[in-house]
Amino acid sequence: MASIHEGVVGPYIDAYRKRRDSRQKHPVHDFLFAYYQTNRTVLRRWRPAAHQFLKGDAAEEFLADNRYQETEYGVGLNLAQMDDSAIERIRWVHSLIGAAQNRPPRFNCFGLHEWAMVYKAKEIRHETTPLRLSPEELAKVVENSVIRCSHWDAFRFFTPEARPLNELTPGRDEREENEQFGCIHFNMDLYRWTYKGSPWLGSDLLRVCFELALEARELDMRASPYDLSEYGYSAIYIESAAGREQYREEQQRVYRAGQILAARLKAECEFVLEERK
Repeated sequence: MASIHEGVVGPYIDAYRKRRDSRQKHPVHDFLFAYYQTNRTVLRRWRPAAHQFLKGDAAEEFLADNRYQETEYGVGLNLAQMDDSAIERIRWVHSLIGAAQNRPPRFNCFGLHEWAMVYKAKEIRHETTPLRLSPEELAKVVENSVIRCSHWDAFRFFTPEARPLNELTPGRDEREENEQFGCIHFNMDLYRWTYKGSPWLGSDLLRVCFELALEARELDMRASPYDLSEYGYSAIYIESAAGREQYREEQQRVYRAGQILAARLKAECEFVLEERK
C-alpha cells in the first residue's frame, strides 16, 4: 500500500516543491498544500489505520515512533498514546460529518463563492492568474445571481460588498448547523480532517480523500471567473444556463464520491474512539 500511496501523492508533492523552489504558483493544486497547511512529509509517508497491523521488516520501522507498538497481530497503532487534543479533534470531526450527513445536500450554489471573493475587489486572490471577465461583467453576474454559500471557510473570504448578498451568514462556531455535502469545499475538507487525524486515521483513506479534494478543487476553479486555459483547464460558464447545469452534474458526482469517503471517515473515527475508551 505504501507504493500505491507514493504513486498517487508523490508526484503532486514533488511538483509543489519544485514550484516553491522556482517561486511559481499553481492556482489549482497549491490549494491542497498551502491553504490546508499540509506537512508534506506527513502526507507522503504511508501509515496504517487503527484497525490495520503490519508484519515484516518495514513494520519494524514504525516502532521507532512510540505511537506504534508490537502486538500479537503485528505492529499497529498504540491508541493509549493519543492525547486529549487528538481525541477531541477526532470526536469533533465525527460529530461534524454526522451533522452534515443528516442535512439535505444543496446543488444550487453554482460555485459563486469564488466570484464573491473578487466582487468589487481592488486585488484578486490569485494575482498571477487573470480573470476571464472584466470587473463590470463579473459584478453583473454576481448581482444577477443568488449566492447560497453555506461554508464558513469560503464565506470568510467574501469581499465586504459580497457578504450581504449571501443568503446565509455561516460562522466558524456554527459549522455543524450549516455544513452540507452538496458543498464541494466541504467534500474537499474530508482530506483536511483525515490529514489532521494522522496518524490515528490511516493513509489509505487520506490518499483517496486527497484525490477527491483534487477533483473538487479543479471543479471549483473551472467554475470560477479565472482564466485557467494556461493550465489546461476548460472553463465552466456558470453565467449561462448550460454552464450551471454542467456544474450541477459535476457537483453531484463529487457529492456521490464524498458520501462514500465520509462514511469511511466516520467509521474510522468511531473505531478509534471506541478502542480508546
